[in-house]
Amino acid sequence: MLGKAYGCGQCSAPPPGPSTSGGSVGTAGVATSSVAAPSSMGLVPAQQAHAPPQSMETPIFTCPRRPNIGREGRPIGLRANHFQISMPRGFVHHYDISIQPDKCPRKVNREIIETMVHAYSKIFGTLKPVFDGRNNLYTRDPLPIGSDKLDLEVTLPGEGKDRVFRVLIKWVSQVSLFALEEALEGRTRQIPYDAILALDVVMRHLPSMTYTPVGRSFFSTPDGYYHPLGGGREVWFGFHQSVRPSQWKMMLNIDVSATAFYKAQPVIEFMCEVLDIRDINEQRKPLTDSQRVKFTKEIKGLKIEITHCGTMKRKYRVCNVTRKPAQMQS
Repeated sequence: MLGKAYGCGQCSAPPPGPSTSGGSVGTAGVATSSVAAPSSMGLVPAQQAHAPPQSMETPIFTCPRRPNIGREGRPIGLRANHFQISMPRGFVHHYDISIQPDKCPRKVNREIIETMVHAYSKIFGTLKPVFDGRNNLYTRDPLPIGSDKLDLEVTLPGEGKDRVFRVLIKWVSQVSLFALEEALEGRTRQIPYDAILALDVVMRHLPSMTYTPVGRSFFSTPDGYYHPLGGGREVWFGFHQSVRPSQWKMMLNIDVSATAFYKAQPVIEFMCEVLDIRDINEQRKPLTDSQRVKFTKEIKGLKIEITHCGTMKRKYRVCNVTRKPAQMQS
């Protein structure tokens, strides 16, 4: 019985444990492995709650020098992939997040934080924090914890049993958007990169929850198109985005992007593509050593979902391919 592949060739969530795939037709299946600021994040006027810690030397912002506007020829309209961000005045509050067990993928970390916000409504109230998937969380209003550390327990439904995480929250600083406005309008030459980082997290939060993030790009499952690359891979299209300061406003830069993902398919079909086997019925013998080595290089590290346990769906990461076929394993 076969499973499906899930993921992207460049990133995937760590499984509950390792898995070993048989050297011939096995019983497991491949998983895919990848190859204007939101209104809910509204801002508030300045508050004197805490003084932000002193930062290191701030970079100096210098606009490129240019001559006056030309008078020859005729003006033409240009289209650019930069879009102006409507940036309210005010402050946002920056918190450091520590999740234990650590080293979870960003997708799991986002699920943990989202579950935490809903589970502890007395703390978060109507706030809708934004999270970068690692350590940085931003809120419109300060949380009712002052400068103290807050230790919370979060439970996620697991495959077979629930998973329990500890989330440690600590206030870091109050990020001023006034300073960024002054830099953009030329009243100061110091660039407040903490404010730019906060805006970037705000603008990336929703796409990160909706699409599959890879680096600074976002991808969605192919719909209406299919571009196979061979070897069990296909092309996914998406977009790249980043927040950039300009001479007068903050801009959102968006561009098209493409990358290779492993297809969601049964392990046997994946093996046939990798080893160039046209008909699986012709493969009546165990894999040769050369075939096994080649297949191992492709499937090692990918996540698979087993399908021989009825309704219980479990995912594992492949660590090796055995010399003995599945039916000869004890």
